[in-house]
Amino acid sequence: MPEQIVLNRDVEARAIPEGNLITLPSGTSVTITQQLGGTFTLVSQFGMSRIAGVDADSLGQDIPDSAKEKIQEAAEAGPLEDESIWGQLKTVYDPEIPVNIVDLGLVYSCDSNEQKDGTHKVNVKMTLTAPGCGMGPVIADDARSKIMDLPGVFEAEVEIVWDPPWNQDMISEEGKMILGLV
Repeated sequence: MPEQIVLNRDVEARAIPEGNLITLPSGTSVTITQQLGGTFTLVSQFGMSRIAGVDADSLGQDIPDSAKEKIQEAAEAGPLEDESIWGQLKTVYDPEIPVNIVDLGLVYSCDSNEQKDGTHKVNVKMTLTAPGCGMGPVIADDARSKIMDLPGVFEAEVEIVWDPPWNQDMISEEGKMILGLV
């Protein structure tokens, strides 16, 4: 039977399955249900959630090796440049359109936040060309994966938003040239 653990400090977590950020307060009793991919899945009075491996100390656990590797990678790589993130996003394509998601005007914002351990968390807000696009989750996951490939990035979130609604005016000049719209 899984062991009950009491959090020794407040810790940021992702509610499952919603994905919302929540704070689990110090003193909360949790059960670790899974420890894979450098993260911990927990069950508590707040429901199921996931915390990053770099916060393992809040559980009285050692930081997983994959998290340690990202911390070391971040220290060696130095500051994460915004251009690197945007460069990775320019390698992501809608499978039906031969223009990357940046030049297509689908990426609305990209923020990088350095964490206390030197790793980075990247948050991207993007949209799709149409609300009914069935490829949306695949495109968002591709963008997330490309960002996670950057040295020092420990967490990346790509959120699909619908405001403002996308339109062809958001396509870059280069994208318009590729699509023959100029």
